[in-house]
Amino acid sequence: MEIEGLSKVEQSFFNHSGRKDFSTKIPYIIVKNFPDLGLISSLRFLEWLAENPEGKISLPTGKTPEYFIKWTQRLLEGWNKPENRKLMEENGLFLTRKPSLKGLHFVQIDEFYPINPKHHNSFYDYVMNYYIKGFDLDPGRALLINADEIPLSRGKHFSEVFPDNRIDLTLRNREAVTPLEKLQQASLFSIDNWCTGYENRIREMGGIGFFLGGMGPDGHIAFNTRGSDHNSSTRLTATNFETQAASAGDLGGIEVSRTRLVITIGLGTITCNPDGVTIIFAAGEAKAPVVRNALENPPDNLYPATVLQRQKNARFYLTEGAAVLLNDCIEKYFKEGKWTFEKTEKAIFDLCQRIDKYAHKLEIDDLRNDRYCCLIPGLSMERVKEVIEATKKKIEAGNKKEQNQTFLHTGPHHDDIMLGIFPCIIPQLRITSNKFHFAVFTSGFTAVTNIMLQNLLEETLNHIEQDKINMIEYPDFFDQGYKYKFDKDVSHYLDKIAAKDEAGKLRGICHRMIRVMVHIYRLKSREELTDRIKKNIELLKSSYSGEKNSPDIQKLKGMLREYEEELVWAHYGVKV
Repeated sequence: MEIEGLSKVEQSFFNHSGRKDFSTKIPYIIVKNFPDLGLISSLRFLEWLAENPEGKISLPTGKTPEYFIKWTQRLLEGWNKPENRKLMEENGLFLTRKPSLKGLHFVQIDEFYPINPKHHNSFYDYVMNYYIKGFDLDPGRALLINADEIPLSRGKHFSEVFPDNRIDLTLRNREAVTPLEKLQQASLFSIDNWCTGYENRIREMGGIGFFLGGMGPDGHIAFNTRGSDHNSSTRLTATNFETQAASAGDLGGIEVSRTRLVITIGLGTITCNPDGVTIIFAAGEAKAPVVRNALENPPDNLYPATVLQRQKNARFYLTEGAAVLLNDCIEKYFKEGKWTFEKTEKAIFDLCQRIDKYAHKLEIDDLRNDRYCCLIPGLSMERVKEVIEATKKKIEAGNKKEQNQTFLHTGPHHDDIMLGIFPCIIPQLRITSNKFHFAVFTSGFTAVTNIMLQNLLEETLNHIEQDKINMIEYPDFFDQGYKYKFDKDVSHYLDKIAAKDEAGKLRGICHRMIRVMVHIYRLKSREELTDRIKKNIELLKSSYSGEKNSPDIQKLKGMLREYEEELVWAHYGVKV
């Protein structure tokens, strides 16, 4: 089915999706998976590029554009390879000549502020590496946000004006008191002037011709968080908690991200070119609520992406998971294919939530008047009873206390099992005939901040120097002895919790720190141990928040996360 306004690439992917239409004001296209999301974005970009060789582009940073970048580089570098030509033509891209990116003007979307642009977690560094160098763009045609080049009062660097990297935005509206505050206030106004100039330069070039971006956990585009004015411009601003939590991994922890401001282009900036192609892509069910809010609501400051309804060339590219809550997808689920008991369950569950009524209080008219319950074959109150009974059986099965069973629980991070299914696990743990194994698929080192590890290393060094760690004096400790009492570190800590002995708890952590360091670095003496601890302390002191740690530091942090989880399970009687 031909959809008016879609490009040839978009029409091809729309046909592949098996959808016939959409009811939203902004067209959307659904693909099967994350790599396909990158492919459609890449092909649409190349399609637009062929018609706009000197256009203005803004491209995203982070993990979402990973496949967009890979596909674009693969297709451009292997333009004449038969397999690439076939892939492009199968998906609606018919270009005889390889497009050039040299004439493009790049506009950076946003940046943390203040941040060293040379640090790997700055968006400036990302843009320089993956787009300017990776796409071979002309840096002279790029409009970038380089914190080192934003002028501040008295010509000072941001590290002098904001020594703790914190900016008090109330200085815009109140009197500065101290000399430092006066310097910061003047610099804040200077930053605001720079942002105005950045905005003007974008508008003078006609606005952004091709914008590709993701959506944050609160639905933000760029750093235009929930509640942003739809006519907002480039500015220095704070973020909300959802955005700070999402940025914590990049910046080195929530302690850093919650106080870090951002410079972002505004929603008005993104949409100032009425003919611009504006694409938002989203993957995974976690994004489904914000996708639904963006596509199924009228323009509303609570939902930043609804501003795109003013753009005739706005599109959403979604994976099936990201689209799962859209009314169109729900409609497709219920009205296509064979009716199953699973559909009956979902229809009745959804009805109960929608009208705020328990299932046993439903009436037949509730079912008949519901858009999907009315489709249930043999509709009667018996169907509701069947759903209630099936639900009871599921709950009873979950509560059944197994005997003589071996359980393997897996999770991506160290706290996911306990946060996700803890109430289900605890009753089974109490059955002595059961055996339990836990597997965690990542080390979780990013959750351990540099300053936390530094403090623990300093405490460990103090304990060693004060002769509070006796085990390192045993003759075989650095050879084999360190391996044998990892479990004692756990019981030691738990005993000290019961005794409310804070010093004892710290000593238990120091014991574990020493064991894992001997293991990681293959240390052979007390002198090597203290020397390694001192080197690690200095390394952490010289590292910036969010800097990529070396593999040994990553492993050290990960083994501390393991210790945290061992404490939880040992408390419930699981042998670690």
